[in-house]
Amino acid sequence: MTKVCQRCGKPVEDEDRYCSCCGRPQNFKPLPLWRRTWWRVLIIGLILYGILAHLLASSGNPNLVPTVILLGAFLVPVTYVIYLYESGALYDVPISTMALTFFWGGILGVIASQFLEENLVAGFGFLSLLAVGFSEELAKPLGVLWLIRRHEYADELHGLVLGGAAGMGFAALESMGYGFTYLLLSHGNLDILGQVLLTRGLLSPLAHGTWTAIVVGSIWRERMRGHFWLNRRSLGGFATAVILHTLWDWTASALPIDLVLPGVEFRWRFVDFMIPAIGLPIPGLIIGAIGIWILVRMFRESEQVLVTATT
Repeated sequence: MTKVCQRCGKPVEDEDRYCSCCGRPQNFKPLPLWRRTWWRVLIIGLILYGILAHLLASSGNPNLVPTVILLGAFLVPVTYVIYLYESGALYDVPISTMALTFFWGGILGVIASQFLEENLVAGFGFLSLLAVGFSEELAKPLGVLWLIRRHEYADELHGLVLGGAAGMGFAALESMGYGFTYLLLSHGNLDILGQVLLTRGLLSPLAHGTWTAIVVGSIWRERMRGHFWLNRRSLGGFATAVILHTLWDWTASALPIDLVLPGVEFRWRFVDFMIPAIGLPIPGLIIGAIGIWILVRMFRESEQVLVTATT
């Protein structure tokens, strides 16, 4: 039986999960938890990271350092993007598009933010931190804007998840840079490397991924409503991300209140490894929770728009 898409008016079959023309959901149901991939990626990645860290510590082979840094920096961002992908918002987007968004968000974000920070950031006061937040939140969405004319990815949900992917690409590359820098400054101290990678990995969903999702989701929302994508509401989303980013950086230096999680010893067959004590900034956790709250509200509002449009 043929029915009509509620968005574009094109015919769709009952068995179709989405409109092949515009991507509108057609009674889509997310996979149950046990069939999802994200938790498998996380568990297997943690096991592999533990094995590699143990081999690096026991052998001292410097050839393993890039692999340890790469896996430690990318594990949580990739898991987070897979989780968002499997939420059902991007079932109509090819994996290659998601991967390119992650890649371009990271590469273009790093290049553009470095260029902007060289020209905007001066000194170490609050204004310099504001300039850092402004430049990075301006740079990361560049990895998504190549999709802005694609009508099949027009919903706010697409903007939220694609923005999260671009932000996580940036977070992964930035974590690699910090891990490498601290490894050099500590003269090869692997405990410090582990602390940097694990701490930044745990915090990345509260920071770059959330902030970029807010920015891009705001742009996609206005675009979906038929408005020019750069207007007062989308600029409000950008300003929200910049403020959260600036407060995050400021509290990290001005209010160093940490929640220290003690080291946890794991045993897997004949491999023993230690997760070092991790210091998580309490002010940063609060700011991150505010960002997640805003993001969840945007997700719920966008889902409600889809439900209203398809009924």
